[in-house]
Amino acid sequence: MSTNFYTRTFKHEKTLLTLLALAVSVFALDINTASAEEFVKVKGIGAKKAEKIVSYRKEHGKFNSVEELKNVKGVGEKIIAAIKSES
Repeated sequence: MSTNFYTRTFKHEKTLLTLLALAVSVFALDINTASAEEFVKVKGIGAKKAEKIVSYRKEHGKFNSVEELKNVKGVGEKIIAAIKSES
């Protein structure tokens, strides 16, 4: 195989990695707009806990930080860390 083939392949891989990074950033979890269905995608959050988070947000307004999720019953450090990795 020629050097030209490897150069083109590398450029394609670099482009794909860039597109993948953009896709991940576009789909990051926003705790102030996420639906219960989106929260369920986070490791450690089931349907009931997701509903509690959304209900808490509706009742108390937007979260100022991810740490405020601790005010929701059943949300602890592990879930906070999982959400941070999604954001």
